Amino acid sequence: MAQRGIREYDGKKILAQNWEEYFDGAFQYDFKSVLITPETDLNKLPEEYPWLKDTPLVAKPDMLFGKRGKLGLIFFKKEKPGDVTWEDVKQWIKQKMSEEIEINGVKGHLTHFLVEPFVPHKPEEEYYVAITTDEDEDIIYMSAFGGIDVEENWDKVVEVKIPITASDEEIKKLISQNVPEDIKDKEKYADFVYRLYKLFKDLHFTYLEINPLVMVGNKVYPLDFVGRVDDTAQFVAGRKWGELEFPAGFGRDLTPEEKYIKEMDEKSGASLKLTILNPEGRIWTLVAGGGASVVYADTVADLGAVKELANYGEYSGNPSRAETREYVKTVFDLMTRSRHPKGDKILIIGGAIANFTDVAKTFDGIIDAMKEYADKLKKVGVRIYVRRGGPNYQIGLKRIKEAAEELGIPIEVYGPETHMTEIVRKALDENKVVA
Repeated sequence: MAQRGIREYDGKKILAQNWEEYFDGAFQYDFKSVLITPETDLNKLPEEYPWLKDTPLVAKPDMLFGKRGKLGLIFFKKEKPGDVTWEDVKQWIKQKMSEEIEINGVKGHLTHFLVEPFVPHKPEEEYYVAITTDEDEDIIYMSAFGGIDVEENWDKVVEVKIPITASDEEIKKLISQNVPEDIKDKEKYADFVYRLYKLFKDLHFTYLEINPLVMVGNKVYPLDFVGRVDDTAQFVAGRKWGELEFPAGFGRDLTPEEKYIKEMDEKSGASLKLTILNPEGRIWTLVAGGGASVVYADTVADLGAVKELANYGEYSGNPSRAETREYVKTVFDLMTRSRHPKGDKILIIGGAIANFTDVAKTFDGIIDAMKEYADKLKKVGVRIYVRRGGPNYQIGLKRIKEAAEELGIPIEVYGPETHMTEIVRKALDENKVVA
């Protein structure tokens, strides 16, 4: 599983697109929301969204960081909250786009904003709900005290654990029995949370938070939305997600290499992800599978070498030989730009035991890239450690070992009989990465 954050705008759009299926007339959600980017023509926007011209508005950045209220980055007039016009919003966004700001020690520019109707409501109408996944269960958090001070009131948040084997009736019972006492209409709140949980599961969210959630009668206003999804579920939930972007966090622009892999991923039926953590790092990975990529990164961190971890990513979903070759060439290009002062660089080629990915075919793509970059790999000093299992893995391991030895590149090869994290420990120990 690879958890990817999504914009608040996209999260609310996903809610709106699937509202009828999951909330079935029991609740109403009047989705009105506009995402503004540097390419947006602010002067023409009211032609497409006429409500911008005659509706009190609120605006805020939509760039995967929280506490916008406490940071003073939610635009409304405290003295007259319902008195913000489209002209006010335009000027505020232009000003904020032109300023460099610092958030949690990271400097950058605000580029994406969310504009919505201002929703007048009372503090006692602000609730909280969040859902997250764990290894053996899902956890629902509920509170009658939503808003920017929810953390200060965390003692009033009720935690409900939902076993992964629970039936619909058991889920309804667990939720309804644990609705916080301070919530006025417990039955209605419990019904909404149950329906939201069903959407959470079906659409492969890994985290979903609405804070505050305003409920007035049957009308629901998700004033703030935070969401992460399992991006490897695109083939299952993509139709319900609609067009969905996985943006980089605030203050971090994609490198040319990351953009290239992102473009490949968008055109492919496979899953191709690449994040550069430290281009000067000593440990590089080529990992098949989102879950495996997490395991390898966590193992490097557990062994005390996280500062040397150069990249994070995956190639999975049975990519073609050509797609694998291009992905690997991109990683090789990055890792062969300089020698590491402490010794050879380490390339870990790993993954869990594949179900349907043809290991031999993807290894052929790696071998193609290896042949093209052989001289550079030897020049900077690279040692390769491989652990893989799955369809045709023996053929793949044999081919990659023979190719590396023929090219003069040090390599060690292991099959599924070796635990997939063991080669991380072996690689770090043999190369004295951690003293």
